[in-house]
Amino acid sequence: MQALRAVAAPFPCYRPRQPQDPTLYAVVRDNLETLYGAVDEGAVTIALPAFVKKELEGYLDCGVLCRGFARLKCESCGERRLVAFSCKGRGFCPSCLGRRMASTAANLVEHVLPPSPLRQWVLTVPYPWRKRLAYDGELLGALTRIFVSTVLRFYAERMKKDGAPNGQSGAVVVVQRTSSDLKLNPHLHVLFLDGAYRELGDEAVFRELPRLSTREVGEVLDRAVQRMTRFVRRRERSGEADASYLDDDAGTEDAAGLAALAASAASGRTPPAGPEWRRKRGPLPPLVPQALAFDKPLCARLDGFTLHAATRAGALDALGREALCKYVLRPAVAQERVTRGPDGLVRITLKKPFSDGTVAVDLDPLSLLCRLAAAVPPPRFHTVRYAGVLAPASKMRPRIVPKPPATPANDLDPRAQPVRGGSRYRPWAELLKRCFSIDVLRCPSCDGRLRLVALLTDLREVRRFLRGIGEPTEPPARQPARGPPYWQSRVLRRSAHDDDHVA
Repeated sequence: MQALRAVAAPFPCYRPRQPQDPTLYAVVRDNLETLYGAVDEGAVTIALPAFVKKELEGYLDCGVLCRGFARLKCESCGERRLVAFSCKGRGFCPSCLGRRMASTAANLVEHVLPPSPLRQWVLTVPYPWRKRLAYDGELLGALTRIFVSTVLRFYAERMKKDGAPNGQSGAVVVVQRTSSDLKLNPHLHVLFLDGAYRELGDEAVFRELPRLSTREVGEVLDRAVQRMTRFVRRRERSGEADASYLDDDAGTEDAAGLAALAASAASGRTPPAGPEWRRKRGPLPPLVPQALAFDKPLCARLDGFTLHAATRAGALDALGREALCKYVLRPAVAQERVTRGPDGLVRITLKKPFSDGTVAVDLDPLSLLCRLAAAVPPPRFHTVRYAGVLAPASKMRPRIVPKPPATPANDLDPRAQPVRGGSRYRPWAELLKRCFSIDVLRCPSCDGRLRLVALLTDLREVRRFLRGIGEPTEPPARQPARGPPYWQSRVLRRSAHDDDHVA
């Protein structure tokens, strides 16, 4: 039996990832038990329901061979390769969410989005609303429908003025839960068909929006804010606002703890999800309060809401359309942006600087784990939705969505059957070839083809196999829980010590 060995072939050969190497993995591994202990002792007044613990612990098993793997074998030379299973997380796992991003974007481009231009509309909500929307799926769904219907109505009215009455547009809605610094920030990335479809006989004809002005973006935001504000007021008066989204799943104690976690993760200024130390390039600019302001072209802000509509991909720009889909579906954090900071802190480097000049934030490890916990969506909390002519019940949808290809989309397996329906499961090998031009099934020794031999899921068989090839049979050990005051940062340690002294 041949031992598992590193692939030495140059790009684009596949190189198995080492999940335990990134800083993010080490931070979760070394501080998870400490977080559990701090929560149990009441030092961190939050709740970690079962779905959050499952996500955190599953991330530590993602890509680890001793938790199960697939065996591949070359049909020509007998070369063997082991591929570890993933955790299939929905919250923050960069690998699993990266796979979900690539798969969903490919299905959107090939099976859902018609050949028409796309425009991204991004809506963010005020800080006081964020902690509530993080776990109130019913309220978030209602506000999402209000915003999407407002924009769809704008498209219909605008196209009517341009000589295309009775037009209908469509949208794909993606709910992102965090900002780039992992603060809790439920916001909407919506891809709208930048125009409208009209029924002419048996055909659906698309008419492109000629031009979008910044004033029109402000009008859409003003109308949407008014409608959402009225809805929230009516909901509060009727008493529906007292209902908790997690009462049935987490219990009243966990619901209260999740509310505390959401409040801390949304502000990022108080424990346990803060404080943060910002690294800036320049002085803070003065803040000028305004009612309706336009900071950039096709961008508006009002009463804490912001709306951006400046990103667009043309109908013939296939790469741009798929890149836009990947952007709205991107993972919460890229693991290469999480590094070690000073004094035991963890640094999150921002992809783009904030408006105040911040280029990175430093957090205590426990604060980072709390932000990761807040990034996990509750069960049955849908993050991708469809509206307008792209909605499942739309009568126009079958006439505008792309038709299934006549040949298999997966050229890695010539024996694959033709695609007969819409969106489908995409194998891991197909996604890597599509995204990175890496042929995972090519043998690094003889350029032959690798085929699946077996799936090992029984842990006893997994340990026996790995022991025979000299691989670790146990996952990386978690560090034991630290004692009070739990925090790594000196500021938080002093704060906890002062609190104990006062008590």
